[in-house]
Amino acid sequence: MGEVAVPFNDLRRQPAPLAAELRAAVQRVLDSGWFVLGPEVEAFEAEFATWCGAAGCVGVANGTDALELALRGVGVGPGDEVITVANAGGYTSVACLAIGAVPIYVDVTEPTLGIDAAAAVAAITPRTAAIVVTHLYGIVADVDGLRRALPRPIPVVEDAAQAHGARRGTWRAGAAGDAAAFSFYPTKNLGAVGDGGAVVSSREDVLERVRRLRQYGWSVRNSAELAGGRNSRLDELQAAVLRCKLPHVDAGNERRRAIAARWRQALGPTLRFVASPPGIDAEDAFHLCVVRAPEREQLRRRLHENGVATGVHFAVPDPEQPAFARRGAGGAPAAAAALPVTIAACSEVVSLPCFPELRDDELDRAVHVLDDLIGSQG
Repeated sequence: MGEVAVPFNDLRRQPAPLAAELRAAVQRVLDSGWFVLGPEVEAFEAEFATWCGAAGCVGVANGTDALELALRGVGVGPGDEVITVANAGGYTSVACLAIGAVPIYVDVTEPTLGIDAAAAVAAITPRTAAIVVTHLYGIVADVDGLRRALPRPIPVVEDAAQAHGARRGTWRAGAAGDAAAFSFYPTKNLGAVGDGGAVVSSREDVLERVRRLRQYGWSVRNSAELAGGRNSRLDELQAAVLRCKLPHVDAGNERRRAIAARWRQALGPTLRFVASPPGIDAEDAFHLCVVRAPEREQLRRRLHENGVATGVHFAVPDPEQPAFARRGAGGAPAAAAALPVTIAACSEVVSLPCFPELRDDELDRAVHVLDDLIGSQG
């Protein structure tokens, strides 16, 4: 294995330009003596909601909690069915099973690997309580098209954990559904210095329910009236850091798009690029830059031998995960027949370096390596 010359990500680089501002924000929190659900969280919630184009935001402990609380917020309960996809890392499945709901897996479409709207509509039953639309890799899904196709009103929850700032038409990710779940894990386009998450919505009933659920279901302190509550609060420290970083996300996304464009230009006929199709009025956030390679492990090995680090997001579809098998629509043996695009994609996806602090010389080297590998195959 060659020495890594082009990292897949390097979180040490991100804080450097904001070091003074971040230190001041941390000191501000320390000086305040208020560390949980205080003025920093309140200010961040208002700023992030406005940035997303939504009415409100509720800060929570992490992105998976955000998914669970968003589902509870739109009314999902035990025994309900939630239509979702099986190629997005299993986070929606974890949230569903925590509630006691049943994840119903439907296939995805190419080239975005996002939810197949026709398959989602076909999977609706009287027990369907919500549909989760994942903006996978930061590629913004057609939420409007899905909602127009629904035969009856069904809450749509956006999994926007990888899509901070992604845009389709007039709206940003987080503003198109009944609720949206965001993660602020450090690697995200808007990342904290630890875990954090948020639920964004323009439905006041959803926002109010999530506010109560994140703190034990309290209506007033120590009065737990709403079932399903938990301790899931965004810390003041994380909120202060996120406030520093939020104004820089759009520029970071522009850099990600530029890097992704370079990778796209280097692809040969055997590698397919995962992104919104041409002609769509969309700006993908490219949390990850993903290609599909029929000989994935060979490509990854050869890139690594030449110093280029890669990742895989995600290799195992949810119905084949031991914790989820036979808990959704059918079991693992039925997955290949029911989810052909999903199964094929999970065996092929490769994530290439695409973080804003990636240097031009590193990108040039990585792209040249890929060019050489493709040329040697041709």
